[in-house]
Amino acid sequence: MSGRMAGKLALITGAAGGIGSAIARSFAREGAQVMVTDLDGNAAEALVEAVNKDYPGALCAAQQDVTDPKRWDQIIDEVDARLGGLSVLVNNAGVWTTGTVEETEDEAWERGLKINLDSVFYGTKRAMRLLRDKQPASIVNLSSIAGLIAGHNIASYNVAKAGVWMLTKSTALYAARKGWDVRCNSIHPFFIDTGFLEDVFSRDGSRHEVDDEQRAKLAKQTPLGRLGTPDDVAYAAIYLASDESHFMTGSELKIDGGISAM
Repeated sequence: MSGRMAGKLALITGAAGGIGSAIARSFAREGAQVMVTDLDGNAAEALVEAVNKDYPGALCAAQQDVTDPKRWDQIIDEVDARLGGLSVLVNNAGVWTTGTVEETEDEAWERGLKINLDSVFYGTKRAMRLLRDKQPASIVNLSSIAGLIAGHNIASYNVAKAGVWMLTKSTALYAARKGWDVRCNSIHPFFIDTGFLEDVFSRDGSRHEVDDEQRAKLAKQTPLGRLGTPDDVAYAAIYLASDESHFMTGSELKIDGGISAM
């Protein structure tokens, strides 16, 4: 096996979406063995079928609700049995939530934090026992530029993604203090051209295909004048998951077209 991630054993949550599937394919291309999970188990299985045509046996799949701690216990046992351990955890699952601090219903607030933040805690806590047995190991958390820059109408999303950013740093310092070669870093994308944009433009819960005019509107907000691609995020994930970033922990990579420099 060859590649930048040869010998790595990875678990990717929320893998059926645009960013998750790009990371899964890139890991397979670089020689990793990967379990992909998603709330939509059929979509996860379809991803496995598609990727394994090009990289036979690289991927396997399981259905997972990342907000369920007991399911996390099962997934960690399953990845250990099927892959023979774990050296890379990618906490990618997440949802877009909107609403000001006054507008956001209590239930919507709790749902956003449970999916976007609590799931990262559940997974990191439970995966650590496998990661420390497969050192050098790496945790890659998908946060957002919204974890660093606030918006007036995305209160829950801001808080959850900022929480992922800080949880990343706390985890990195914890592992380092223990003397483990288990690194933890976060990725902070801005607008990436995936189906996620349908949620950004949704109104009253109604989603529709994003058109070129709407894409152009978002692109104008970045100094580079364009949207990011799933592969832009996947390249960052490869770097953080591989041993190339061996002296990097508790840090963040901004994949944001320059918006955070303004």
